[in-house]
Amino acid sequence: MKGLYYDLHIHSCLSPCGDDDMTPANIVGMAAVKGLDVIALTDHNSCRNCPAALIHGESYGVTVIPGMELTTAEEVHVVCLFPSLSDAMAFDDFIYGHILPIKNKEDIFGKQQIMNEEDEVTQTVERLLISATDISFDNVFELVESYHGTAFPAHIDKTTTSLLSNLGFVPPDSTFCCAEIHNFKNLHRIQQEHPYFLNCRMLSSSDAHYLPDIHEPEYQIHPAGKTAADIIEYLRTDIPAADNSHGMTKGSGPFQNK
Repeated sequence: MKGLYYDLHIHSCLSPCGDDDMTPANIVGMAAVKGLDVIALTDHNSCRNCPAALIHGESYGVTVIPGMELTTAEEVHVVCLFPSLSDAMAFDDFIYGHILPIKNKEDIFGKQQIMNEEDEVTQTVERLLISATDISFDNVFELVESYHGTAFPAHIDKTTTSLLSNLGFVPPDSTFCCAEIHNFKNLHRIQQEHPYFLNCRMLSSSDAHYLPDIHEPEYQIHPAGKTAADIIEYLRTDIPAADNSHGMTKGSGPFQNK
């Protein structure tokens, strides 16, 4: 399978910290303009802008994976991806009841806008989506798998809201085989300090909250196909012991495709 350029961590205007220009149509359109093959829409604790994004993905020829950036009880961010919209929306229904019951204040946190395929606001979300849930980090992965998805810790090298910043270690009974790093320059240090990541498939996505921040076509993944199900199967599969590229390639340098 030809390598796919990806960005698997993008926020829309549903996330209160997301720019108003981050509409489903604009996100997918920008991904197409930049030459990305696959993206994931991963708003904080919600999948409710995924239906519109998937419609635009079909129009632009970009694979859009429905997803969520879930905040655990420890305030660790975890990217959750699903093979189908129905799985994602069922997960969304479950998660909404587990978010702390704090109302959003738009003047402080920002708008939480649900949009249709015409980029029209159809609804706003009342509960503050950047709040923590009552779901522990240890329980996230099995929960996501029960909805046929896969999950991995987000931006492990960030100094806030990451597994390493908030817990300080990888729980010994962890089962995830994929992780996201914001800057690959930090990978060697993190692998030395936490050898668990030596056996993880490492990804780098934008965590974009503004259109220009969506990744350029720089890093690639190599699933068997281009559907959301193909990509999720690839991400949940252990990397071969000899695969030093961690399942990703860069246009040149140490991550060159073999």
